[in-house]
Amino acid sequence: MPPPAAALALTEDEREQLDRMARSTSLPHRTVTQARALLWARDGLANEEIARRSGVDPDAVRRWRQRFCETGLAGVGVIAKGRGRKPWLPEGTVGAVVHDTLHALPDDGSTHWTTRLMAARFGIGKDAVARIWRDHELKPWKVSTFKISTDPRFEEKLIDVVGLYMDPPERAVVFSFDEKTQCQALDRTQPSLPMKRGRAGTMTHDYKRNGTVDLFAALNVATGEVLFDTRQRHTAQDVLRFFKLVDLHVPQGLEVHVVLDNLSAHKAPPLAKWLAHPKRARWHLHFTPTSARG
Repeated sequence: MPPPAAALALTEDEREQLDRMARSTSLPHRTVTQARALLWARDGLANEEIARRSGVDPDAVRRWRQRFCETGLAGVGVIAKGRGRKPWLPEGTVGAVVHDTLHALPDDGSTHWTTRLMAARFGIGKDAVARIWRDHELKPWKVSTFKISTDPRFEEKLIDVVGLYMDPPERAVVFSFDEKTQCQALDRTQPSLPMKRGRAGTMTHDYKRNGTVDLFAALNVATGEVLFDTRQRHTAQDVLRFFKLVDLHVPQGLEVHVVLDNLSAHKAPPLAKWLAHPKRARWHLHFTPTSARG
């Protein structure tokens, strides 16, 4: 087996330009792929591993490296004369599809592009649009949500909660607590039959509603054990009763740390009064920043 190739030598300017090529959403797919491969070669990855990541043959990676040594950045993504398949789309179509995917909306008022809408816009096939999106890692049908916290004590709470998980106190139990409200209590309309040889277990497709319940749960982050209870509501009194249940399950010699959100019931007077008692000196509440997600 030949020895692994040495890491590809790049100047700082070459590295920066290759990095821009590798992150481009408008350059041809082959150019982006070769730029990524050359950056991996700079990091010392073996040609076989680069080929695996790029979905090509190791000989292709060797040719890319050799061409770069001979022509530099000018040869990245260039197809040698007489090689490669002929263009399958009119010049500029790929860039136009990528541009409109990122910066335009369909003329019919749709919320996002589909392959058929985009294909009709440019007079090409839907499979061609799908291939362009796949090559440029575009997924216009997906939307990721976010929310920036406006909590004035964001940094203080963040350090408190993260510090608790990263460096938990000794002789203490740490719980992550929350409520799941309005859980539907459903039941099947007829008794089910158990599984037996040659037949799966059965249940009716329809069900009857028995109202809703609120689930209270506290996860012991060290052991994975969950303490839980169900109640008809989630008022401060209900939270207090659940905290009393937790208190009964934690040995007296241990501190109790609870990570919880900023629900008003978690800060209500009945709960604050109970926690202020000297017997609850071992209890410590750690509030997550407002709008934070675990």
